[in-house]
Amino acid sequence: MTGNPADTQIEAARLTELLEPTVASHQLVLEEVEVRRAGGQRIVHVVVDVAEGTEGIVLDQVAEVSRSISEALDKDPHDTSDAYELEVSSPGTSRPLTLTRHWRRNVGRMVKVNLIGEDNITGRLTEVDDAGITIIPEITVKKGMKPKVGEARTLEFGSIRRGHVEVEFSRAEQAELAELELDEDDENAEA
Repeated sequence: MTGNPADTQIEAARLTELLEPTVASHQLVLEEVEVRRAGGQRIVHVVVDVAEGTEGIVLDQVAEVSRSISEALDKDPHDTSDAYELEVSSPGTSRPLTLTRHWRRNVGRMVKVNLIGEDNITGRLTEVDDAGITIIPEITVKKGMKPKVGEARTLEFGSIRRGHVEVEFSRAEQAELAELELDEDDENAEA
């Protein structure tokens, strides 16, 4: 396999077909296979995810499926015997929300939705069904002020170009503070 982008795309498609049953045997979904070259070595990047639900994939699952993927690649009858480096990961927050299950697993999170023919909407994802999503938009205000929320809005998947999760640092800080307060309450109760 050369470093030609068309060759790496063909190889990625072939490996996707090869690896889907292996990943599915772990009750996971194969999101993507990417093949690229770095010097004389192939890098095979595999993205796996849970099939349904709001719980994320855990590290033990990634380790188990990595071993199985490695075994499947080692037994690949069409492999060129080129050295490869295997990278297995779960989708990150920067990964676009493209499938219904992607949206479902992010209910409760802040998302940015790029709509066809309309301005983008950022807000809290509250519901997902087979037809679309419901979002409570965040209305931007002056810097330093707390954002306001708008009326809940239902958007059909056909009107959504793409979406992604917005990372909320203040929400993580609030969760940490609440956890610290709980720890202090436990210590005070014991005293």
